[in-house]
Amino acid sequence: MASTKLKLLVDVHSHVYLPRYTALLRSRSSVPLIKSLSTPDGKAEDRLLILENEPSGGRPVGPQYWDRNEKLKFMDKHGIDVTVVSTANPWLDFLPPPDAQKLALELNEDLEEYCSTSPKLANAQIPRLYGFGLLPLVPNVSVESVLASVNQVSQLPHLRGVIMGTRGVGKGLDDPALDPVWSAIEKAGLVVFVHPHYGVDAKAWGDIDNGHVLPLALGFPFETTTLPGKAITRLILAGVLDRFPLLKLLLAHSGGALTALSSRLSSCIVHDPVVASRLEHDARYYIGKLYLDAVAYGPEELGFASEAVARSSRYKTGAQETATQTPLDVKRSLGSKRMLFGTDHPFFPPLSSTEKWKSVVENLQAIEDVQGWSNADKDGQSV
Repeated sequence: MASTKLKLLVDVHSHVYLPRYTALLRSRSSVPLIKSLSTPDGKAEDRLLILENEPSGGRPVGPQYWDRNEKLKFMDKHGIDVTVVSTANPWLDFLPPPDAQKLALELNEDLEEYCSTSPKLANAQIPRLYGFGLLPLVPNVSVESVLASVNQVSQLPHLRGVIMGTRGVGKGLDDPALDPVWSAIEKAGLVVFVHPHYGVDAKAWGDIDNGHVLPLALGFPFETTTLPGKAITRLILAGVLDRFPLLKLLLAHSGGALTALSSRLSSCIVHDPVVASRLEHDARYYIGKLYLDAVAYGPEELGFASEAVARSSRYKTGAQETATQTPLDVKRSLGSKRMLFGTDHPFFPPLSSTEKWKSVVENLQAIEDVQGWSNADKDGQSV
């Protein structure tokens, strides 16, 4: 969250719908789309629908979704120095390959301009905005087209990685067809921000109307973990992190349920020779190869996740357990190095224009209250 010389608050989970992308969504007649409605009092309101049967008829959208000045106002109001912005879901998932290829290249150039022409921090001459670019990850796209976008992103100075959904080119992140892509991303040193979109089959939530609570609170983290987008757990089981050990994966929403279920996962692998012979290390080792955002809203959740990250070195093949385990504070301190502040802006705005966003206030407070994190850990000064 900060450099070694300057204490900066950096938001790694923040979205933008660039004007070119917004125009496409407005032109569509099927999901995903932005449509204009009239409120009961006769006012026009734009609503974003990104999934079929969207709860509450979609979400209201306005300038905070695409206007850079609104992003900067939000940052200033909450003391955020630098933000890494990324196009929000559904990215390019709904497009045929030729359209996805073309739009990925165009939107990456748009995002570079969005960031490169932003103000700089007066005391450091550091740009306030950086970005994660897009890849045309859609079924039947050529690997060459995806690699062209990887190369493009690696050459744009304000883009430091890519945002990626959980379906890859249609078969999930464990698809062998992605190996050349992982290789190119690893070689370029880019970050992969893995973000959910599809959630869980709506039938899983039952017949009682609970609005958007279950899909958003549980569905998205479940997708990051494994369902139904075939995400991080399957990527680990496929040996992707063995083949590409320098790959930098940043998981949205603190990795979903992966840290809490990692020991159960390990036990199941041990008893299944199909997978046990495939991996070089215990499954818990790979948790320490991941980065997690701190969009969890609670210190206990952050503390446990950082502990799961920190203990991972014990599970490297050949590692020796010591008789005396590392104290809790030290374990969590080590894990904090792979956890990064985020807000998920512009989603979940406050109900009042004068109120601060809970995604900022509560996530910062959660970081402050984690037991076992030193002030340096909380500031990210040793990252």
